[in-house]
Amino acid sequence: MLNSTSPVYLHILQNAALVLLSLAFLPVSTYVLLCSYVLQLLTFPRHYIRRQLARQNANFRPKTIIVTGVGMTKGLVLARAFHEAGHTVIGADFEPHHVPVCGRFSRALKRFYRLPKPDAVQGATHYIEELTRIASLEKADLWVSCSGVASAVEDGQVKEILERITDCVAIQYDVDTTEMLHEKSSFIAHTQSIGLPVPETFDVTSRSAVHKILDNASKKKKRYIMKSVGVDDSVRGDMTLLPRRTMSQTYSHISKISISSSKPWVLQEFVKGKEYCTHALVVHGEVVAFVACESSELLMHYMALHSDSALSDSMLKFTQEFVSRSGGSWNGHLSFDFLVQQRSTEKGLEQLLFPIECNPRAHTAVALFNGLAKPMSNAYFQATAASEPNGVVDHHHKANVLIPQNPARYYWIGHDLVELVILPLIRLMLMRQSLRSVASHWKTFAEHLLFWKDGTYELWDPLPWWWLYHVYWPGMFAAAILNRQWWSRINVSTTKMFRC
Repeated sequence: MLNSTSPVYLHILQNAALVLLSLAFLPVSTYVLLCSYVLQLLTFPRHYIRRQLARQNANFRPKTIIVTGVGMTKGLVLARAFHEAGHTVIGADFEPHHVPVCGRFSRALKRFYRLPKPDAVQGATHYIEELTRIASLEKADLWVSCSGVASAVEDGQVKEILERITDCVAIQYDVDTTEMLHEKSSFIAHTQSIGLPVPETFDVTSRSAVHKILDNASKKKKRYIMKSVGVDDSVRGDMTLLPRRTMSQTYSHISKISISSSKPWVLQEFVKGKEYCTHALVVHGEVVAFVACESSELLMHYMALHSDSALSDSMLKFTQEFVSRSGGSWNGHLSFDFLVQQRSTEKGLEQLLFPIECNPRAHTAVALFNGLAKPMSNAYFQATAASEPNGVVDHHHKANVLIPQNPARYYWIGHDLVELVILPLIRLMLMRQSLRSVASHWKTFAEHLLFWKDGTYELWDPLPWWWLYHVYWPGMFAAAILNRQWWSRINVSTTKMFRC
């Protein structure tokens, strides 16, 4: 993996190689695209039948929904679900370097708008004005925010203005709530204040403060991980356990970190356990849709926990308790990252949940709701009711919570082709990986190709999939070379490049 210290020619070579890889597979992908259109003609698309049946229902009331973030899997999945349920979908997204995002070409959209991205120079004014203008122009009933981390707080500003000057309801938290959930330290402090378990966490703004905590940690035999409070791609993947084996190693590591009152960090206790993530839809202060799955630092394979599993139930209860104890009539998405620790007790093995991070936005795990267009749409439209939904949800049960039952498992073929096929082959040629290990990776790729589902591809809507790999990503790689904007990793599902 390249980083900021890697030679420039290697970064150029990396981007150029990926552009060439896209060109090499262009004939195959185009063949799949054309076959998809032929199959649509030969077999009446099921999504079209479901859409028509929904619209013919006497009780059906068509609505107009704005979905932002349709260039990402999560936004595209929701746009397709609303379309399949019979509604009108308006898409919007940022288009960095003016490279068109794949979601703009989805059949699910009636129209698409390019959004101006908030930045340090112009601020968020243009972004807020454009979104409110679109909502007024389209007479939107609902805005579903699927934007990324870079515009989290700005989306909160849009929500407050949008609901004040239009009749559009936002699936988005207000500014104060978004900031509280988005910032690691304030989220942990809030969670602790409402009586829910959290790992020990410290706000630090100087190296001396870090050393003081770590000196005490050595006596208590505790270890910590440092996390940047702001969005800093260059350090996001650093999971170094502190203190290190020797004091000099610890001091050396800390000395390389840029830390100050303007660049604060958090020092969080390391919890040895398995990582999980969740996605929840909260409407009128109630959890109305939920799914949980195993996680990792860069999650590119999604397999839902069974809805009847004790672990999934525990994470649902935690989410419900968090929302209930926080108060307020929230409308928005809520995603947690958990570490689950097992320990032996007199009663047997006990599983302890520790929330380590919260994302007040949609999670890619929403793809696991694919195939539930009607109930998903109905869950969102509860937000447009003038009052809270009829009935009271018991916070200790799953009543009225939509949970996918045995959903498909998801992968992204572009990611797997590189990670499971090409890179292992290169390492084999360089004698850095065994033939058995390469064969294992290739077997996994074959299993995903045959039995899993690509997160972007749909038979009735194949163009976004083709565009993602043969226009969007090549365009971004070319822009990276031209602008000398180097990256260490990319997330195909969220179209995010992690800058060096």
